[in-house]
Amino acid sequence: MAVVNSIEELEKLVCGWKSAGRRVVFTNGCFDLLHPGHIRSLDEARALGDVLIVAINSDASVREMKGSGRPILPEHERAETLAALAAVDCVVVFDQPTPRELIAKILPDVLVKGGDWGPQEIVGREEVEAAGGRVVSVPLEAGYSTTEIIRRIREAPRPGRS
Repeated sequence: MAVVNSIEELEKLVCGWKSAGRRVVFTNGCFDLLHPGHIRSLDEARALGDVLIVAINSDASVREMKGSGRPILPEHERAETLAALAAVDCVVVFDQPTPRELIAKILPDVLVKGGDWGPQEIVGREEVEAAGGRVVSVPLEAGYSTTEIIRRIREAPRPGRS
């Protein structure tokens, strides 16, 4: 379980894993507030190979995608939390709008995204498939959504407020 600080560091790890014959799985996302839906999808992703890399959006890229109130947790805390999970072998933060460049550099054996992404919307699909890898869409867990959790927190009654 590790948080890597650079793409170069990740490339070295991946090279070693692939040389050892290990199947490398990659997934990405914001992972702003970790919930059971995340845990289950990460477990499913890990089951598809020997090593699971999770790339998370930097704070700046989350703000760009989700708005000024996000992320709730800063990137170093999100990375540390994910790295502590048994299913996760490595976490890296990326600052670009998409992980395409990162995926193209490491060329995982399996690229995993949630079922809310259509097959043609999955960034990195072309690169992974051209290198002989496969792309897997895992179903989302009903009832779990970071956006919904944040909405419920913000709308919850607070003592002393009417």
